[in-house]
Amino acid sequence: MIHILKANENHVKGIRKICSDGNWATYRDIYAKEYIERVIEEFYNEERILKEVTTSNREWGGYFVAVEDDKVVGAGGGGMVSETEGELYVLYLDPLRRNEGIGTRLLDAITKQQKEEFNARKQWVSVQQGNQKGIPFYEAKGFVYEGEQAGYGNKDGEDYRSVRYFRFI
Repeated sequence: MIHILKANENHVKGIRKICSDGNWATYRDIYAKEYIERVIEEFYNEERILKEVTTSNREWGGYFVAVEDDKVVGAGGGGMVSETEGELYVLYLDPLRRNEGIGTRLLDAITKQQKEEFNARKQWVSVQQGNQKGIPFYEAKGFVYEGEQAGYGNKDGEDYRSVRYFRFI
């Protein structure tokens, strides 16, 4: 049985694995290897994840994890970007566990936190252009396309784009 809970120090290695594996599965055909490695090293190193599982505030509500038999099978988190607007910053699953409702349950937990603890009424997500795993998921959850912008972490010569979606919650 899968349990959705607020992550703690015991989940750090599992979050790192899920986010790293999820990154490769999602972006290997979209981005250069160097870009994926750079993003994983910046965001999904154990030191940063440890800090992020022990910190929870309006800007970063902490990680939520989907756990089955003491193994992390999904991870996600978000925070508030204004007084009444939240953002989903990260949501990854074990690539072999897609289409089981795990992502929906994680999104629901993050949304509940943003609504109940922080009074969010609108929620945003940025999805990398071409991400055909994420875009249909968010559209099915009621997110509406708003526009596009330069991808986070672009270096000289890179022109990766992300698309912005929002929904009222």
